[in-house]
Amino acid sequence: MSSTQKRIGIIGGSGLEDPALFTKEEDRTVTTPWGAPSSPLAFGRIGDTAVVLLSRHGRQHTIPPTQVNNRANIHALKEAGCTHILATTACGSLREEIGRGDLVVPDQFIDFTRHRINTFYESFAPGELKHTPMAEPFDAAMRAVLIRTAGELGLRCHPRGTIITIEGPRFSTRAESRMFRSWGADIINMSIAPEAALANEAALPYAVVAMSTDYDSWRDDEDPVSWEEVLKVFRENVHNVLTLIRKAVPGF
Repeated sequence: MSSTQKRIGIIGGSGLEDPALFTKEEDRTVTTPWGAPSSPLAFGRIGDTAVVLLSRHGRQHTIPPTQVNNRANIHALKEAGCTHILATTACGSLREEIGRGDLVVPDQFIDFTRHRINTFYESFAPGELKHTPMAEPFDAAMRAVLIRTAGELGLRCHPRGTIITIEGPRFSTRAESRMFRSWGADIINMSIAPEAALANEAALPYAVVAMSTDYDSWRDDEDPVSWEEVLKVFRENVHNVLTLIRKAVPGF
């Protein structure tokens, strides 16, 4: 598919609500059958590739994780003509080897949310069951582009990992954090699992760039995660995410 045919939806997470990421052409306020998305859609281009930016938590970060209208967000991007979705997120590291500022391109998720709607199907038409396969929730081709591009840029990037999504907005207890490690989770956040599931239901290739900002709560040798520390580390390293996105998007 040529760059003129593609349109990449970018879901900006914490710290990427409205970055100077691309050449903006217009904002559109839209509605969906599921309500309003988190923000207006910002249409523009990265090079020759059309992109649409949606701010997951609103442009002023006013929407807590549980209150994000994921169905409206995914629906709005699909209706805007997006052919792929690239999401960004800050995350906590559950592994010693994933350091602060490191990037991770996850290949699996664990959904530990309790109050989110994670499907478009509230009922099935007679004889039309919709059970979406989810064995490989993140698009392999998009992940390959991200991993290759990170290598070309010399960024510290982990090419796979399991991300667990918790309800939030609170952080984990030490017991929870250690339990998630025992389950095989590598990083932790409050957004990705329901979003990824809905993108798969909508048949939109979906991938994530996650930046590790902290060690959650499992380590005894340092203070547990705080929101102030998350933002500090993210702001110190956000240029790496922006550079990766700008170079990778035309390759999707």
